[in-house]
Amino acid sequence: MSDIKYEILAEDLEKQGVDVSKTKELLKQQHIETPSWGYGNSGTRFGVFYQEGAARNATERLEDAATVHKYTGVSPTVALHIPWDITDDWEGLKQQASDLKIGIGAINPNVFQDQEYKLGSVCSPEESIRQKALDHLLECVDIMNATGSQDLSLWFADGTNFPGQANFRQRKTWMYDALDAVYQALAPDQRMLIEYKFFEPSFYHTDLADWGTAYLLATKLGHQAQVLIDLGHHPQGTNIEFIVAYLIDEGKLGGFHFNCRKYADDDLTVGSVNPQELFLIYHELVTAELDPDTETNIAYMIDQSHNLKPKVEASIQSVCNLQTAYAKALIIDREQLAEAQAASQIIDAERILQRAAETDVRPLLQRVRIEMGIDPEPLTAYRKSGYYKQICQARVGGGGQGWA
Repeated sequence: MSDIKYEILAEDLEKQGVDVSKTKELLKQQHIETPSWGYGNSGTRFGVFYQEGAARNATERLEDAATVHKYTGVSPTVALHIPWDITDDWEGLKQQASDLKIGIGAINPNVFQDQEYKLGSVCSPEESIRQKALDHLLECVDIMNATGSQDLSLWFADGTNFPGQANFRQRKTWMYDALDAVYQALAPDQRMLIEYKFFEPSFYHTDLADWGTAYLLATKLGHQAQVLIDLGHHPQGTNIEFIVAYLIDEGKLGGFHFNCRKYADDDLTVGSVNPQELFLIYHELVTAELDPDTETNIAYMIDQSHNLKPKVEASIQSVCNLQTAYAKALIIDREQLAEAQAASQIIDAERILQRAAETDVRPLLQRVRIEMGIDPEPLTAYRKSGYYKQICQARVGGGGQGWA
């Protein structure tokens, strides 16, 4: 790393009124949760693509997640997907995570994959299937208790494909009743994060189609229920940063699933297609974070299946992209921005944002990593470590997770 580049950048930022020391401390405290399903074999609607070294079980997925944390320093937890990560020894899995210096994060139930769920899970027209789905959700609350998880991350594929197929209001009641039963089972320090998606796999309607639907249910359920935003679950051109600001103001933004949507799915690397959108989203998040009058408790989680990129490398790249977006948002001159907004100086306000967005923050991030005791170039350090060769030799045979 060039100390000269860092010193020049730091001096320039100080001239803009940026507290560089505080900025570095906030970057060191960043927490980005990686998903267990990002480390195993996965695919698309058309097939599963197998990779050498892909994790075959929960134990190996924890090893990969710990490796990402080792080289980034800001990924201390891993989200689990049930039943893909199921085990008969939760205490043992929790201890393994602790030994690897990471923790168990959000628990993600699966109520979309079984054949019985083709017409819905908690909104199925068959009572027995609705009960099966509810039982699984409650099982996941038990897993939260066993692992120390505080977040139950819920996504439903429920919906219909044809007009007249079902009664919208009846399905709304079934959805609420199921969520309420799960909500009542939560411990006081646990949360329910309600995710939404406007279409797919149901193309006529989905039961949780947008942030307003999720917000309505979360509000009705109570303060332990909040909305989870998945960046890939919106129509093209949606102003996601507005949704972020609105939910923060209502105290209902509970979490993120970071990824990137180009066409109709959501598994591209976060920040790979539209980094400006990611920067503007982080602008709203940092604005709230720095406001002493605004209370936030947001779980930052990645939700990606790395079908073509090497699993661990892709996770490191994703974390680094989020670090970059966060750093750029932290160096915005908010005092000047507020003055420009108050004076309706539209061009000046936009230029203030662009100045931060166009700043090369790599020297700052490199210095932060050095101060954290890790390599300033995470991806390069990982590639030199030999970990990939090691897991390719060790992980031979076996199937994949989930749909694999």
